[in-house]
Amino acid sequence: MTDDERRERLRDLSRRLAASYDELGGLSRLGRERLPSPRDISALVGELVALVFPGFHGATAAAGADLDRLPGERLERAGDGLAAALADILRFCHRQGSRCEDLWAPVGGAAGDVTGAEAGDDRYLAAARRLTLDYLGGLPDIRRLVASDVRAAFEGDPAATSWEEVILCYPGVYAVTVHRLAHPLHGQGLPLLPRMMSEWAHSRTGIDIHPGASIGASFFIDHGTGVVIGETTRIGARVKIYQGVTLGALSFPRNPDGTLVKGGQRHPTIGDGVTIYANATILGGETVIGDGAVIGGGAWIIESVPAGAKVVK
Repeated sequence: MTDDERRERLRDLSRRLAASYDELGGLSRLGRERLPSPRDISALVGELVALVFPGFHGATAAAGADLDRLPGERLERAGDGLAAALADILRFCHRQGSRCEDLWAPVGGAAGDVTGAEAGDDRYLAAARRLTLDYLGGLPDIRRLVASDVRAAFEGDPAATSWEEVILCYPGVYAVTVHRLAHPLHGQGLPLLPRMMSEWAHSRTGIDIHPGASIGASFFIDHGTGVVIGETTRIGARVKIYQGVTLGALSFPRNPDGTLVKGGQRHPTIGDGVTIYANATILGGETVIGDGAVIGGGAWIIESVPAGAKVVK
């Protein structure tokens, strides 16, 4: 094949790809409002995790650095990244008429109105900055929850030699930390961003936790690979689970047109102090695992289990 023939084939391919961009519009966002990219989310999660674990994640502070200024500098970077991502998502919501449009109502009263000092500012960015400050204000509480998770991992694994090892080496701790960071954003009704954060952790750890799941303090995922925790799962305090555990939905009701019904309690409730061993599967929104129960490895659970019970395969 000559160089001219190769170039002609590439030009033809370019034309066909461009035609497919128009034909299959849902697979591209060319010429439309921007959304956060996986690269943006990676950077944002990195900054937020560094705020939770300073000195363990993110750039290491130089000897003699002003430690009082360090959180402020990282907060600035994380805040800028989060506000930019939220502004993009609020614009997207407005175009789509989605459920989060009321999030920027405080800009002026009615949704989308801009008054006063913010009149010259981008209304979405103004709302995003307020949402960002509210979110960052919750970081101390998130760190307290994460500290309970680290302690649970250290105390619950005889192989753990230090908190440092747990923070640096345990994928379950990383995945749960990102969940702690994503869950409040999901609770605000924001689409895309919390799910992208959770999927970033999923890609790194093999642990799939939907940001909607409610998880109590001192949660420990040992080993972790293959764990799946669905959106409406409710997990109490001091729960320990092992690799391959699925907390999922049992069935999916359908609308008259055949599409899946969205929402509702589809995933199980796990009480306080429960231990779930490897490869157990617990399904269904009406399934409740009572406090202190132990679920053996490989068990298939679709009915509630009383408190203190032991279930084996």
